[in-house]
Amino acid sequence: MKKVLMVCLGNICRSPLAEGILKSKVDKNRIHVDSAGTAGWHSGNRPDERSIEVARLHQIDISSQKSRKFEIVDFDNFDYIFVMDQSNYQDVLALARDNNDEQKVHLILESSENTLEDVPDPYYGGDDGFEHVYQMLNEACENIKNKL
Repeated sequence: MKKVLMVCLGNICRSPLAEGILKSKVDKNRIHVDSAGTAGWHSGNRPDERSIEVARLHQIDISSQKSRKFEIVDFDNFDYIFVMDQSNYQDVLALARDNNDEQKVHLILESSENTLEDVPDPYYGGDDGFEHVYQMLNEACENIKNKL
């Protein structure tokens, strides 16, 4: 079974959406998907209500997810680690123990036709930012699914 981890800062906006989107696209018997944040501020909390709502609008339920902090053991537990932006990419790489760990880490938009490197954090913006992020992640997750 292949294992994929989605990572953002707080694990309440972008990475829960990416987790839910990819889970909706893959065979759960062949691919396990989870998410985490580089900061543990929201550990144990549900995703942001705006992420839950935009996912629901696209027939995806992420309401039972719980935020957790990225840990070094995640390098052992996952085959692919997709991060949402350069800042989190650098934070995850800083925890890598060796080249094998580093090879698992990718910017999620590397798997997209999008010209941006970073998925913008919609936390401080309006509701339309969550839909925009959903669309970016949906495209990236479709490409990830096809590569897996």
